[in-house]
Amino acid sequence: MFDKILIANRGEIACRVAATARRLGVCTVAVYAQADADARHVHACDEAVAIGASAPRESYLQGPRIIAAALARGAQAVHPGYGFLSENAAFAQACADAGLAFIGPPAAAIAAMGSKSAAKALMAEAGVPLVPGYHGRDNSPALLAAEAARIGWPVLIKASAGGGGKGMRRVDRADDFAAALAGCQREARASFGDDQVLVERYVTRPRHIEIQVFADRHGQAVHLFERDCSVQRRHQKVLEEAPAPGLKAERRAEMGAAAVAAARAVGYVGAGTVEFIAEPQADGDLRFYFMEMNTRLQVEHPVTEAITGLDLVEWQLRVAAGEPLPLRQEQLSQHGHAIEARICAENPDAGFMPATGTLQLARWPRHVAFERSESLARVDSGIREGDAITPFYDSMIAKLIVWGATRAQALARLDAALRDTHLMGPATNVAFLRRVVGSRAFAGADLDTALIEREHSALFEAPGLAPEIAAAAVAAQVLAAEAAGQDADPWSRRDGWRLHGGARRRLSLRLQRPAQELAVVLERLHDGATRLDLGEQGWPFSARPLGPDRFDLRLGERRLTVAVHARGERYAVFCEAGSAELTRFDPIAHAGDAAEAGAGLAAPMPGKLVALLVAAGDAVQRGQALAVMEAMKMEHTIAAPRDGVVEALLYAVGDQVADGAALLRLAAPAA
Repeated sequence: MFDKILIANRGEIACRVAATARRLGVCTVAVYAQADADARHVHACDEAVAIGASAPRESYLQGPRIIAAALARGAQAVHPGYGFLSENAAFAQACADAGLAFIGPPAAAIAAMGSKSAAKALMAEAGVPLVPGYHGRDNSPALLAAEAARIGWPVLIKASAGGGGKGMRRVDRADDFAAALAGCQREARASFGDDQVLVERYVTRPRHIEIQVFADRHGQAVHLFERDCSVQRRHQKVLEEAPAPGLKAERRAEMGAAAVAAARAVGYVGAGTVEFIAEPQADGDLRFYFMEMNTRLQVEHPVTEAITGLDLVEWQLRVAAGEPLPLRQEQLSQHGHAIEARICAENPDAGFMPATGTLQLARWPRHVAFERSESLARVDSGIREGDAITPFYDSMIAKLIVWGATRAQALARLDAALRDTHLMGPATNVAFLRRVVGSRAFAGADLDTALIEREHSALFEAPGLAPEIAAAAVAAQVLAAEAAGQDADPWSRRDGWRLHGGARRRLSLRLQRPAQELAVVLERLHDGATRLDLGEQGWPFSARPLGPDRFDLRLGERRLTVAVHARGERYAVFCEAGSAELTRFDPIAHAGDAAEAGAGLAAPMPGKLVALLVAAGDAVQRGQALAVMEAMKMEHTIAAPRDGVVEALLYAVGDQVADGAALLRLAAPAA
């Protein structure tokens, strides 16, 4: 086993590797960019080395700096985590040339699977079934358009060097192909430095099922069963589970054998994932096609650990150190059901727009770290309360993993764990995840990659926490805070007490999502009771503290337990029925806010302007694409909010743009 390894990554995977290494008596070295100087993974490791500015191209993608840091600190190996340089063949080879063990497959295996086109040619030779498509090197737009027409609409354009849903577009008709191809290639260049693409038939109602494989340097290779990753948004995974619901034992064995054959075909070593598209058949069975191989550990590996009881990072370290696989295929088994939810800083109701800012509150359900538990959730996170979510890296805050003896039990535990996850600051997808988990389709295992689109009305149009409940919860917290520390002297009380008669007070609140002003009136009646009025409605109101930030709330006939967290003017409310964020504000102090917003078209998040699709003087129509921004490794198209004429462009392509900055000015259309 190694004495010391360097972890060439950040976030939760770096924390995870550090924890396993410490258990094995292995020292770890963290690398960090400027934005991560005080990050959790830096403190999780025994040593840390600064490697550059915040942008990944100037830090985590700087292979020579990482190798130099490993050699300077006396490390014998480099663990690449996932993302960044984890599937970079040149980096793997450079590690080997420097005498460092790369904790992953050989450079040749990465190169073989790094190009989707080349990988599919190899898989065809190995007898692994493929989706019909064009995988050639000629990427001229005319040829690709002709191949798409030959394959038949709809088609899927995919970055050949890519992964993680980046550089991928579905195209339903010929008229849309050129624009989709340009966007796909632009995103592929930005993410992978390679704009080569392939075109395949788009499989309708596909399931995404992947097989975890492991191989050692002694000729042994095994699979550790499958994961179903069908629930996706923007071609990126949202929920993953194991085993795959409804997968027949014989099909599982076939897919496992095909995955092992794929690994052997490229001389694979270490952890990898062979991903398949599974197409439902009329008889309920699944036909599967090779999609790609990820030559690294996957984000969703904890669900495999949960059902097998194994530590896959430990396997990685042992295999990289030259040890044989700890178990043979016949010794592997799975038990129970596990589900992972990716908690991200994003706004699902705004097209999953990434969100940035300070994580002001992070309260997790009772959990354990890096292991299965009969009753607790597992939380893997590289972010702590008070950390900043920046535009430089992926939007994932944490992974929440639960295990159950059955899928139904795992679903119930995941819902409870999400309910007890309290985050405040940037918008997150926690409430959205609860809706997905509780949806008819997911609960009934009616799975495919379009599940979120199919269930749109239930997932995006569901009412949130009732405004009066949110307002009452904030009122409870305000009153409790005012009462704290007061003595028995009635003249020092600040809760509206009067010697004779009742009293009225107002709270001006702003509900964040959906945006709504709430004018709350609290009236203390003559008999000592309190009434809460919101608009033209009113209810008897009382709140009994149950502990720090928790209340037994009664509003009219409703009684519920709420958690309320205050950070300055902002309040976050959580209960069984949902959650809400509100701001308590002084209308006079904030009177000028609306006017200051300006008349320009503002950037919805901080990021880089990668394309301007209009020029000054152009007449545009409502909904027309005006510009393309890149943030958190994804592209976002900015559309015109109304008809008008472009009066001025305020930024140039390549500029970094702050959140809320006006990108251009749009004047009223000419008469």
